[in-house]
Amino acid sequence: MNDQPLLDRINELAHEEEDLWRQAGDGGGLGAAEQSRLETIGVELDQCYDLLHQRQARREFGRNPDEAEVRPQEVVERYQQ
Repeated sequence: MNDQPLLDRINELAHEEEDLWRQAGDGGGLGAAEQSRLETIGVELDQCYDLLHQRQARREFGRNPDEAEVRPQEVVERYQQ
């Protein structure tokens, strides 16, 4: 697998997140469903970026990037920013 499908998914999620924030900024606010979706998007984006970084690191050190795995929310959400 190359990274393009992963990059495409990151872009899809980022656009959806941007649309939700734009909706909130237009004065409509966000309902519970939209707020929940924003949280879900945030977690999925963190997982995608983590997977992308794992793949890049594996490539850099001569390992197989396809062996990288999506880590659970509990792991990626504990990273320090």
